[in-house]
Amino acid sequence: MKNQRLNHGNDAVSFAYEEVDITPQKPMQTIGFGREDEESRGVLGRLLGQVSLWKYGKEICCLIAIDHIGFSKDHCNNLRRAIGKTLGVEEEKVMLCFSHTHSAPNDTIEKEYAVFVDNQIKKAVDSALKKLSPIHGAWRNAYGDIGLNRRWDSPALDRRIGIFKAVDAKSGELRLLLLRLTAHANVLKADNYSISPDYFGAVRDTLQQIFGCPVMVTQGASGNVAPKYFASTLTPPDAGDQRFIRSEQAMGLMAQEVLEQVSEVIDYMEPVPIKRLGMYSLGLDLFADILPYERAVEIVNEAKQFAGIDGTLWLAEVLRLQKSGVMTQKETVEIQYFSFGDGCLCGVANEIMCEFALRAQALTGNEFFYFGGYSNGCTGYFPTEEEYDKGGYEVYWSMLIYYIYFNRVFPFNRDACTLLIQGAVDNAPL
Repeated sequence: MKNQRLNHGNDAVSFAYEEVDITPQKPMQTIGFGREDEESRGVLGRLLGQVSLWKYGKEICCLIAIDHIGFSKDHCNNLRRAIGKTLGVEEEKVMLCFSHTHSAPNDTIEKEYAVFVDNQIKKAVDSALKKLSPIHGAWRNAYGDIGLNRRWDSPALDRRIGIFKAVDAKSGELRLLLLRLTAHANVLKADNYSISPDYFGAVRDTLQQIFGCPVMVTQGASGNVAPKYFASTLTPPDAGDQRFIRSEQAMGLMAQEVLEQVSEVIDYMEPVPIKRLGMYSLGLDLFADILPYERAVEIVNEAKQFAGIDGTLWLAEVLRLQKSGVMTQKETVEIQYFSFGDGCLCGVANEIMCEFALRAQALTGNEFFYFGGYSNGCTGYFPTEEEYDKGGYEVYWSMLIYYIYFNRVFPFNRDACTLLIQGAVDNAPL
């Protein structure tokens, strides 16, 4: 499949950008902290939907960044189909990238808001379609310390700040900075009830002010990477040791780190005509075995003791499945690729851990191959083999809260990590 769906040629890639405000206008049920009370109280920062269109010959690709924890897969696929219909392409030509902010409305509960967001994004697509014009571009990596591995004894971290610089093909004027970062968008913790794009908003605002062009930010493989700075009166489990820095200016400090690193390399990036463009998907079947009931009870007790999570409903669902004879659940994971120039954004809906991106980059030999999560939905943590063996929140406990959104009660089996990475690499563009 490598390179089979990439357009190659000598013409310039045409590009258009449009953004829309998707901030709710009234209190909403949010999602991200598993609190009994999830109703929002005011707005700390506006949420955006950012639409970019890319055209090369007959190939049209649509990359969209959305300030949200991640829609359900059904919601994503319906929106992608609608956008594809407008553009005259299949849904695999539309990639939705979620910031994974924990301070946005719950699209499953707040149906009216979900419709509002979809309509806003579709309007942006319509508008962008009328603005296509030729660009040149260049990829470069900066390296920053905006995140830390949640495990204090693990050195694994993807420090790459992926940068794509797009300029007008004729004037050389900056048209877009597309960034790929890898740190959870939860600088704000469970004592925050305000709507916010979290540090993604601070990064966009700070860099746009300096560089004078739209800044589009996508999330990487950050399932086990917490932001280095946090703003909270709490000391949550993902910021519970001396490595993490508590500050009221935490989001600004995250943005300043990104700005400093981008500023060091951006002037050395020399945009050139983009010689290829393509977006495609493949499906990979993965399995999650339903563990014995006795083990499920142990997991519930652990989650209650160490994280205060009530797993009563989850345990009832495990028992129901077992009584129905269901011992394994299957999920077809979509692996989507957006390849342009020397770089490739590769995404899955899961919260994959940074080791996924590091291993995939090493296996492809391409420093601009970015394997990330939160693409076309958010379907739970995807642990490495090492994390699987340790258990805890990222492996089991979070499932007790969010299983209702994932159609799955247990994490994927231990070997799924290797299978997913290999699948992503085997089908990557050369």
